[in-house]
Amino acid sequence: MELGIGIGWRPEIADEVEAMPGIDWVEAVAENLCAGHLPASLVRLRERGVTVVPHGVSLGLGGAERPDPGRLAALAARVSLLDAPLVTEHIAFVRAGGARTGSPGLEAGHLLPVERTRAALDVLCENVRIAQDALPVPLALENIAALISWPGEELTEGQFLAELVERTGVRLLIDVANLHTNHVNLGQDPATALDELPVEAIAYVHVAGGVEKDGVWHDTHAHPVTAPVLDVLAELRSRVAPPGVLLERDGAFPPAAELAGELDAIRATLDAGGVAGGAGRGAGGAGRDAGAPSVPGATTVSRATGVSGATATSAATGVSGATAASGATAAPPVPETVRDRVAVAQAALLSALVAGAPAPEGFDRRRLGVQSRALAAKRADVVAEVAPELPGILGRRGYREAFLAYAGARPMTSGYRRDALDFAEQLLIAGRPEDDAARRRLTYWWQDRAAPRPPGRATRLARAARSVLVGR
Repeated sequence: MELGIGIGWRPEIADEVEAMPGIDWVEAVAENLCAGHLPASLVRLRERGVTVVPHGVSLGLGGAERPDPGRLAALAARVSLLDAPLVTEHIAFVRAGGARTGSPGLEAGHLLPVERTRAALDVLCENVRIAQDALPVPLALENIAALISWPGEELTEGQFLAELVERTGVRLLIDVANLHTNHVNLGQDPATALDELPVEAIAYVHVAGGVEKDGVWHDTHAHPVTAPVLDVLAELRSRVAPPGVLLERDGAFPPAAELAGELDAIRATLDAGGVAGGAGRGAGGAGRDAGAPSVPGATTVSRATGVSGATATSAATGVSGATAASGATAAPPVPETVRDRVAVAQAALLSALVAGAPAPEGFDRRRLGVQSRALAAKRADVVAEVAPELPGILGRRGYREAFLAYAGARPMTSGYRRDALDFAEQLLIAGRPEDDAARRRLTYWWQDRAAPRPPGRATRLARAARSVLVGR
């Protein structure tokens, strides 16, 4: 389907997004939406006919374990709530450890790259098929940005994506900013990746900003889109006319005029480009489906997958993307020993990143340090978002220093809200903060959220009154 030009919907810029002209669709982080209740802004957008696509971040389809049925059900519920035509996730793992490894379960709090080996691909493909069967609409998967690479990889990124599409019929969400990130950090050529992947499987494209520090590109989603990222978008446009392109911004939101300017730059890049020599070039630039149309929204069929480029799911039959492929046969289950090997490798890497374990053999230790610090900073930022009272009580600088010290000693084992409670509890056990009034406010905050039952209205009012008196 043709989506057009869109922007990532975030509560902080909801009013600006609603007022912005020329927005055909928006994308919302699925985990940030409450089941059964949409924010009023998204309701108004949908009433205007604006398509809303849920974008998942926590499935961890590249992990060693099979997808959690509860997470899949929650994602499917968001799809139904939004009446979305498709749903997206990432090619990444986000947690590791547990029963398969005999080690504690750990959460990364961020997206980590999947090892591009045959074994990891087998696990990913089976996980994708499980997800496709549980979701009511087609699934598209996003390539991620990476600060580190696995030693001894067997496939390039383009080859890995091409085989994933061929074996599952899944669609692709290509993030051109992530291709640029991997070019700077890992030396991977975006043009080569685009030549190798099946561009006819692209559902839509992400464009986002970042910043370079000490020779490392950080995909922040909090900085302006740069010219090199637009150059990668132009490379992609020379191969195919993408059905949709979306601007992502997750923090440090600029004025609406600046966001509109970035959207204009995206439009100009798309308008200036064109498919060279007919339709999209496939693997190796060999002219895959050379006679197929490249008009956005037009139906193109990959010879590799037999899946319609416009939709991998029949609206009439509800057949999943995995079974919609012509002649597709059920793949044999991945042996548990293969999943165990992937589990051990991922647990070793994540333990080095968040729990101070030794670096696994073959990894660049300096880059592991960069990734470890980036994960801790991301964790601090997200906890501040879900519990804004904490930096309010501790002060922005005091919060960050205290949280990074806490994160260095306490890996995340559950979600961010639990992490916020554990952080506050550890501070209170240590008798911090030293200021009596701040410590009392932190105590009340923790008690209100950690108790088996929330305090009653009278208790909350009394605590609020005491806080005001103490603060005078």
